[in-house]
Amino acid sequence: MIARRIVRHRLFWPVVALVLLVALNTVSRPSFLSITIKDGALYGSTVDILRNSSQLMLVALGMTLVIATRGIDLSVGAVLAVAGAVSLTFIEASPQPGSVGTVAIAVALGLLVTLVLGAWNGFLVSVIRIQPIIATLLLMFAGRGIAMLITKGQITTVTSAPYATFASGVVLGLPVAFLIAAVVVAGVALVVRRTALGVLMEAVGINPEASRLAGVQSRGIIWSVYAISGLLAGMAGILYSSNIMAADANNAGLNIEVDAILAVVIGGTSLAGGKFSIAGTVVGVLIIQTLTTSITFLGIPPAVTPVFKAVVVIVICLMQSQRVRALLGLRRRSAVPAVGPALDATAAVTK
Repeated sequence: MIARRIVRHRLFWPVVALVLLVALNTVSRPSFLSITIKDGALYGSTVDILRNSSQLMLVALGMTLVIATRGIDLSVGAVLAVAGAVSLTFIEASPQPGSVGTVAIAVALGLLVTLVLGAWNGFLVSVIRIQPIIATLLLMFAGRGIAMLITKGQITTVTSAPYATFASGVVLGLPVAFLIAAVVVAGVALVVRRTALGVLMEAVGINPEASRLAGVQSRGIIWSVYAISGLLAGMAGILYSSNIMAADANNAGLNIEVDAILAVVIGGTSLAGGKFSIAGTVVGVLIIQTLTTSITFLGIPPAVTPVFKAVVVIVICLMQSQRVRALLGLRRRSAVPAVGPALDATAAVTK
């Protein structure tokens, strides 16, 4: 009985896929799980995966919140590029690029601009009522143009030790980039699962009209999640630009929105909105990053990487499909419609 409940859990197959990837890497490369300590820092393939997944983790987290409200954000890659362009352009123009104060202001400016861009998406979707895919597609193309204007069409490079710390720094042996992503994920998870916000987001995603009639301020919630998505993409942009110490408007965050959506889907969140899983998104990100690392190690050309990602995603999504699970006898029976509990909880919160 317990084993059956475990198999029915939405995270079972994603976790199985991640374990299989780790096992295959360990068999082909016995040193895969080895971790060494040098100068107080941890080194190893698993540490590299955690470090390299931090940018996608932040973007996918914002994407999870947006998708939960029955939306989509295709502009996260462009917003990521804008964050790097704003921050590095400010540092380059500063007489003291190595100053902690300069870096703090640069980061604050980059995050503020991306918060505004995310809020703009939210305004178009929640107030103007433009379809999310269209509203964010506009910024997807315009955003890189904005980044190009900021950098004047050049790849802006700087030398700033404090700024480089975001990507190369180490605290307690762990990469600073990973710790930033972990803290943000934990903070967001705590807010959406320990307050009514998560329930309200699910209610809006399941049935926006019913949630409005129940007293939920759906417009404000939708506006907020897009703003948060922009802010998280901005954080990812800071990590990306600090890794290469350059602002590349053309290539920064290129196609990261696709990986973010894949991570969310692998984690069990429905693109139709409603129920979402932050833990599932974290597992999805780790699967994608581990798969990318594995393909690189095997010497497979980068152009073929999407094929392998597609195969893994298709297999996992099939195992999560309601019809496939029903055929395998793994589908969980429900005596009431899925919309009921969410709306009942919403009504209770709004009383």
